[in-house]
Amino acid sequence: MTWKKYWTDTTDDMERPLTEHISFDRPCYNLRDYEMNGGYQALRKALTLSPENITNIVQASDLKGRGGAGFNTGMKWSFVPMNGDYPVKYLIANADEMEPGTFKDRMLMEGNPHQLIEGMIISAFAIQANISYIFLRWAYKKAGRLLKHAMDEAYAAGYLGKNILGTGYNLEMYLHTGVGRYICGEETALLNALEGKRATPRAKPPFPQVSGLFGKPTIVNNVETLCNIPHIINNGPEWFKSLGKGNDAGTKIYGVSGRVKKPGLWELPMGVSMRELIEDCAGGMANGYGFRGALPGGASTDFLVKEHLDISLDFKSVAVAGSRLGTGTMIILDDHTCPVGFVHNLEHFFAQESCGWCTPCREGLPWTEKILLSIERGEGKPEDLNLLETHTRFLGPGNTFCALAPGAMEPLQSALKYFREDFERHIDQKKCPWR
Repeated sequence: MTWKKYWTDTTDDMERPLTEHISFDRPCYNLRDYEMNGGYQALRKALTLSPENITNIVQASDLKGRGGAGFNTGMKWSFVPMNGDYPVKYLIANADEMEPGTFKDRMLMEGNPHQLIEGMIISAFAIQANISYIFLRWAYKKAGRLLKHAMDEAYAAGYLGKNILGTGYNLEMYLHTGVGRYICGEETALLNALEGKRATPRAKPPFPQVSGLFGKPTIVNNVETLCNIPHIINNGPEWFKSLGKGNDAGTKIYGVSGRVKKPGLWELPMGVSMRELIEDCAGGMANGYGFRGALPGGASTDFLVKEHLDISLDFKSVAVAGSRLGTGTMIILDDHTCPVGFVHNLEHFFAQESCGWCTPCREGLPWTEKILLSIERGEGKPEDLNLLETHTRFLGPGNTFCALAPGAMEPLQSALKYFREDFERHIDQKKCPWR
């Protein structure tokens, strides 16, 4: 199989051609390009269907959320009340892509902003939302410019606003730039931020589908999830399911960062193996470096190691292996990098990004980070390893208000499992052996 590479450009120069993006002959910056490639045909088709029919199609396609949770998208939509008692509903694109190692949504928004907008309009119609937001990460300046331009074009063409394409359906769309907090990736913290409040998670229930933004029914979907919607409507659920290789339907944008020969992003069938992704797509490890492990779905996932190279990268298979698919963007740990320093860097990030709402996360993450720093400096004690393991349990699922701290514990608990001798060497030698 020949893999298609989607992205390697990392500049913020809007004038530079993005030659590696090949979902179209060239990036679809503007409406004319997008329509020439079939853009907005799915919207025209969707507007001839009932909202319930669209939801059923998406549910039948088994499209799972591409933001990390992996919940069936159509089923999530089905929880929105459709009895006419709510004159205002909201559809929100979560573009607050702050997971370390993750940059797939940036590629989608910069390479083809109209694809996201069309997916949002169809999704909003399915739940009968009349207001939509793109909650964008503050650092994505180029994506913001392109999205704003694309939204203006969509309004001018009658795809947004009042009486869309003469159907009587109305939808307003707004671009909201976040101030840059990792917690805003959690959907209820995102809703609080949109309301102008402190970005802290909310208790569930009630769930956002019933009581979300300003107390109204709300759906929050990831950018990649929404970008799949036009293609499912155009081609049908069976077509989408046929694209997957195993347990899950469709394709996935997988990424690899770290010391490989060709880091980047690729759209591949759901269920491609780790080995195929690293060796066939990323070209294998960089010269002089060996593979020790990888975080398969961004920073808040457990390490997988050499014995896992042939597992399928789908939600179920990765979970059975002891990790999570997450965002599908892999961070490589090579044999020249200190695992303790690697994990300390991640825990430093998570400790900084704790919203402070619950005590285990607010106090436990900085404590964990300080222990790791002392070990990295050669000041650690043997009992520190037991203390770290205690933290992985006390900050684990069910003990905190949201998933930030449990996610932060995943790389740590798996590093203690697979690379414990590296921690012990730091303590025994009273220094980092990798320096």
